[in-house]
Amino acid sequence: MNKVLLPLLCFLLLLSCKNPNKHNAEDFKVDEIAGSKEDVFGIVIHGGAGTILKENMSDSLEAAYKEKLKEAVSIGHEILKNGGTSLEAVTKTINVLEDSPLFNAGKGSVFTHDATNELDASIMDGATLNAGAVAGVKHIKNPIDLAKDVMQKSEHVMLYGAGAEEFAQSLGYKMMDTTYFYTKSRYESLQRILEKEKPINTEKISFQDPYIKNSKFGTVGCAALDKHGNLASGTSTGGMTNKRWNRIGDAPIIGAGTYANNATCAVSSTGWGEFFIRSVVAYDISALMEYKGMSLQAAAKEVIHKKVPALGGDGGIVAIDKDGNVVMEFNTAGMYRASMNAEGELEIGIYKEE
Repeated sequence: MNKVLLPLLCFLLLLSCKNPNKHNAEDFKVDEIAGSKEDVFGIVIHGGAGTILKENMSDSLEAAYKEKLKEAVSIGHEILKNGGTSLEAVTKTINVLEDSPLFNAGKGSVFTHDATNELDASIMDGATLNAGAVAGVKHIKNPIDLAKDVMQKSEHVMLYGAGAEEFAQSLGYKMMDTTYFYTKSRYESLQRILEKEKPINTEKISFQDPYIKNSKFGTVGCAALDKHGNLASGTSTGGMTNKRWNRIGDAPIIGAGTYANNATCAVSSTGWGEFFIRSVVAYDISALMEYKGMSLQAAAKEVIHKKVPALGGDGGIVAIDKDGNVVMEFNTAGMYRASMNAEGELEIGIYKEE
């Protein structure tokens, strides 16, 4: 009996020595895959789309736009690189653009028909599908911050006007004097449009005059993927020059101006808001990916180059998918844009041919 048991015990001992090694090797491979997943992150931004032509841009102004785009995207990238969340990266990146008079958001917001400023913003968390938005605020320095607080500190998705500002005050926000939002170039743009309105019908000129048509463009936005695999996007705007009756565009509308879903992508829109609302642009791109299995690139092209123009609208989007793929798609002459990937590679563009 002993002669039988001894070889059996030796065999079992040998197996017990080999199995832990095999298990550890498998664990190493899993850890290696997980580690590589954490290296996937990226960020993409826009500063508005429209008839942006090189021949109309001075060298100094072009350099100023590119420098500010680089500053904004770099701040968000640094947050992501250090393990920060996509929500934080989106918020801080948009803050840079809101604080610059170059863009139609925050400090550089355009003027309404009554020579006031009405600001809109929205943000969405792809991990939870939670979202927040504000519209028609007049005293908030960084509307994207308030949109984020609506999402995280209230039971609502969108707050408007005086109510949104009352909520902001309850959180200790400083109410800015309206003079903070005054910029000479934006005010002069309004005056030129008002002058053009005098001799002919307002309804007709809004659609016939190229300058006035392009006054509808102007938004800043950001989409990001963090190392944890979470997507987020946000959009902020001063709206449309010469807008009346508390008009609201697509920027604060979840699904139109902003959408994020960890299963697909994060999108921020810029363009002729009425058409982006009717086309539900940001969500439509995500839906094409989810239900038709389209890539982010294919879905963005379908919406921006076919669906929106078919209705008569134009503009663009920036987006990033769950795998870190980035698109900056537009059907206008230009779109201020920039992106950075996990390797730190920077891409900046303004004109269509870039």
